[in-house]
Amino acid sequence: MYPFLFRTVLSRMDPETAHHAAMLVIRVLGVPPFSWPARAFTKPAPRLRTTALGLEFDSPFGVAAGFDKDVIGVRGLWALGFGHVEVGTVTAIPQEGNPRPRLFRLIPDRAVVNRMGFNNHGAEAAAQRLEKVRRRGERAVIGVNIGKSRVVDVAQATADYVASATLLAPLADYLVVNVSSPNTPGLRGLQAVETLRPLLEAVRDVAGKTPLLVKIAPDLPDDEIEAVARLAVELGLAGIIATNTTTSRDGLRTDPAIVEAAGAGGLSGGPLKERALAVLRLLRAVVPAEFCVVSVGAVETAVDVRERLDAGADLVQGYTAFLYRGPLWARQINRGLARPDG
Repeated sequence: MYPFLFRTVLSRMDPETAHHAAMLVIRVLGVPPFSWPARAFTKPAPRLRTTALGLEFDSPFGVAAGFDKDVIGVRGLWALGFGHVEVGTVTAIPQEGNPRPRLFRLIPDRAVVNRMGFNNHGAEAAAQRLEKVRRRGERAVIGVNIGKSRVVDVAQATADYVASATLLAPLADYLVVNVSSPNTPGLRGLQAVETLRPLLEAVRDVAGKTPLLVKIAPDLPDDEIEAVARLAVELGLAGIIATNTTTSRDGLRTDPAIVEAAGAGGLSGGPLKERALAVLRLLRAVVPAEFCVVSVGAVETAVDVRERLDAGADLVQGYTAFLYRGPLWARQINRGLARPDG
């Protein structure tokens, strides 16, 4: 049913408009009584329960940051079967992001190009929404991904991240420092160890007992990935999320004219698979066994998720395939993982 709907209707809609329409449905599914049958239908099998970051997850598979930027769909996403929801990226200062259009499908590659630019309502609004979710006693594991406000100079980035962390860490099950989006000028430069160290130290100090992770780009050379990993372990972080989107356009099957028309931005989806796996294996070889590694990028099926878990991921996240697989995507993956051969 969904593949037909995607081919005939959704693929012809502006991707961002389609996303907002989907989010309306997801929000409804998060409200009782709709949430009760939805969760009953999608609830992961007990054997999928996973412990990581000192937390218990109903499934190792969750939805990555970027889908729910403003903490409006957490309850619905949980009702659809995701083991955790990472909201954001949230910035200290509200911002509209880059001009539209800023989201593009590369359908032959099962991929997406985005240059959203951290559009969100800001950390204060996110904190207020998280407080409401917490008061309702929702069981969903909620991570919060924070980034640099566009109007803040890179030299002042640490204070900007600390402002967000101060508001959001007490309400998050885990906190993620995002220094790897290609859509905020100067942001990826913060991945250099000499600039990343004081940033992570400052956020760690205000995060308190909330597990802190850092999210890295797939475009970093291997030696720099190893350096960031060693720094994260040294500073006592709880883990690394690997990886964000890529600026590479190598090996795409989509018509080059369509790729060129999409323009700049981060590429996610199918083409990231080889690099995402390579980075995961590299990290697992460098960090201690108890250090959490979350794998993201080109995850579409239960086989993909199992491959990441077997390669050493503690948790796995997806986003892009949600657009192609539809609302029962998490259920499909959880059912596949629960099979004896899954």
